[in-house]
Amino acid sequence: MFPLNTWYVAAMPNEIDDKPLGRRVCGQRLVLFRGPGGKATALEDWCPHRGAPLSLGRVVEGNLVCGYHGLAMGCDGKTVSMPGQRVRGFPPVRAFPAVERHGFVWVWPGDAALADEAKIPDLFWAHDPEWAYGGGLYHIGCDYRLMIDNLMDLTHETYVHSTSIGQPEIDETPCKTTTEGDSAVTSRFMNDIPAPPFWRTALRANGLPEDQPVDRWQICRFTPPSQVMIEVGVALAGHGGYEAPKEKKAYAIVVDFLTPETETSMWYFWGMARNFRADDKALTAQIREGQGKIFAEDLEMLERQQKNLLAWPERELLKLNIDTGGVQARKILDRLIAAERATVAA
Repeated sequence: MFPLNTWYVAAMPNEIDDKPLGRRVCGQRLVLFRGPGGKATALEDWCPHRGAPLSLGRVVEGNLVCGYHGLAMGCDGKTVSMPGQRVRGFPPVRAFPAVERHGFVWVWPGDAALADEAKIPDLFWAHDPEWAYGGGLYHIGCDYRLMIDNLMDLTHETYVHSTSIGQPEIDETPCKTTTEGDSAVTSRFMNDIPAPPFWRTALRANGLPEDQPVDRWQICRFTPPSQVMIEVGVALAGHGGYEAPKEKKAYAIVVDFLTPETETSMWYFWGMARNFRADDKALTAQIREGQGKIFAEDLEMLERQQKNLLAWPERELLKLNIDTGGVQARKILDRLIAAERATVAA
């Protein structure tokens, strides 16, 4: 159901600053901690002594010490020491490739020999002083592909997010979906419309009038295994829309990393990167709070949807024009998973 030979966001750096973190990724139980020099490290969450979760232990001088009987593990998964015991013959636990980059901790749950750091997405905004980022994390009880469907079809905004980013013009404006290699892109451009509440706030924050007509855009880009980046924004009508100069628009990228936990649950790392008022920390906090509330509105819908799908697995789902982005994303995933399994079988 999910590719394994790829990078997933497993945690935010501050989640492992003080103590080990247990987290399930693609069905595998991991423990994340900081080894020597503060390096992000991922091991199986399993102590070879009695099977206790290593995530209940502590980090001592770069080693992970089991909280049950004191067995110490190194970053390579090999046992370093244990009080009163010789540990040379102890079996190692699995070590997973882990990299801290762009403000996230990434893990590779598949074949470690295939891990290539060059394949970690290039998040240009994470290192550009003209951009600011704020985000958070939700645990959601649904198949991660349901969230991909959600993010690749923003028509639901009119109904689920009616008081923030939704507006009738989303329904009234057709979207266009294309595929580019292993990516699917759905775009919608709405011209000469009123700005919804969230974007009125953004215009005001950027020193622009909020009561004038705007041109609005949504460009949703899915990249496997589970990344959806959405270019969003509004520009004062008549100034070029998406191509409008910076001083005439409020432009941002909605950041979505969807990490499968199990086949019916996921970790949702969400946020927004913006290129206006980048040095305004209060604005970053305000946007984060508002965006968090918007995404929280999706949670009940997705979790109830998952329960319905489990209760009626024999029922076929309709596929409409607005679903094309999610359908194409699933086709890409199916192709990658099939190729991965064929390689293992060979």
